[in-house]
Amino acid sequence: MKIPQEIQSITEKLENAGFDAYIVGGPVRDFLMEKTPKDWDMTTDAQPEDIQQLFPHNFYNNIFGTVTIINENNKDISLKTIEITTYRTEAGYTDKRHPDKIGFTSKLEEDLKRRDFTINAMALRERNGKQEIVDIFEGKEDMNQRIIRAVGNPDERFSEDALRMLRALRFAVQLDFEIEKNTFDSIKKNADLLKNISQERIRDEFQKIILSDDPAKGIELLRESELLKFIIPELEAGIGVAQNKHHIYTIYEHLIRTLKFCPSKKLEVRLAALFHDIAKPQTKAGEGQDSTFYNHDFVGAKITEKILRRLKFSNKVVEETSLLVKNHMFYYNTGEVSEAGIRRLIKRVGQENLKDLMDLRIADRLGSGTPKAKPYKLRHLEYLIEKVSKDPISPKMLKINGVDIMKLLDIQPGPKVGAILKVLLAEIIEDPGKNDRKYLEDRVKELYELSLEDIQKSEKIIEEKKEEEDLKDKNKFWVK
Repeated sequence: MKIPQEIQSITEKLENAGFDAYIVGGPVRDFLMEKTPKDWDMTTDAQPEDIQQLFPHNFYNNIFGTVTIINENNKDISLKTIEITTYRTEAGYTDKRHPDKIGFTSKLEEDLKRRDFTINAMALRERNGKQEIVDIFEGKEDMNQRIIRAVGNPDERFSEDALRMLRALRFAVQLDFEIEKNTFDSIKKNADLLKNISQERIRDEFQKIILSDDPAKGIELLRESELLKFIIPELEAGIGVAQNKHHIYTIYEHLIRTLKFCPSKKLEVRLAALFHDIAKPQTKAGEGQDSTFYNHDFVGAKITEKILRRLKFSNKVVEETSLLVKNHMFYYNTGEVSEAGIRRLIKRVGQENLKDLMDLRIADRLGSGTPKAKPYKLRHLEYLIEKVSKDPISPKMLKINGVDIMKLLDIQPGPKVGAILKVLLAEIIEDPGKNDRKYLEDRVKELYELSLEDIQKSEKIIEEKKEEEDLKDKNKFWVK
């Protein structure tokens, strides 16, 4: 691999001005592993004001000596902004995250000492067509051995910045490396330091683990390192808890396996795979082969929402993941569930979430030890979903709308209009043949004679009756 010309130009400009310049940290690791770096961080003995003078198009507004060089017109996103940081030393970490004191130094070795892991503590530059590596902590050897090792004393590194413990696990999963024993032992020893780290920072690392190629390994590392209890203690409740005759794995093992076999790379689906049965320990009734977990899907959705809000995930992630957990137990058996039941499922879940729900079911099956990801009845369900997808399942698919209702009744906008539409939709979902303009107009006139409370009660009665039927279906003998 070759160092980009833009980086070489920056190096030459700094060196011609009498300064040193190196690529440093993660980009060096990626470069040596023949992976294209996502960004190019550089370090130099030049002071921030010297860097600014040499590169007028810059941004500098921090205490860390980092000047950002701006290359807006560069087509390569990794080269649009390049961070150049003056060699620095750090001291005192009262909050277990940020240094209390920062000082600049003229020695590259001093700068490398403050970094987290050996594979991230290498520096690289090109001179006269030859690439030179500064590697005082044998990071290249650790990289070749596929090892994550802390720079120097791991207790000191994690005491300086407790987030490094989570980063170690994340690197191990993303790179498929192992964590060196002393480093891992230090993580277990210092796990409670994670309490000092903000939920937002924890979320960012956790999300990267979930979206990696082996998220199940990441969750297991969290458990083995004793960090899991400080992030998602709810998962530990399922450790060693047996299920019933339909499951050969404990609750925790099943959740990990479901995540492992999740066919989707979408964050919400992977989170749902990990959390879909998280309420089983609380809802378990009885012991042995005939134990039950009634309503663990509904309880699990609430627990999932609580976890994701605690970790400061966006409303979109919280709502979509909780929706999948709540509906993961949908029942379907060829010939037993009506097309109206399928329409209710689509309305409940949303057309846009159906593929995600199917991916979750596939993961759930494989995580249960079932060899076949998609049996005939699941394929038949997909066929029926496609068949009824053009049937009316939302108000906008009715052959009458709110404006039509107001014109027909000669009334102003009000809550009655929306309430009438809800009743019409509930009825049409059961019988799409009623989606006829004449029938709907007659039904609107009938409903308008009722009070708002009675109209709302009519819709509620239909919904509750059908929901009861769906639950009855779900609680039949159910095999994933």
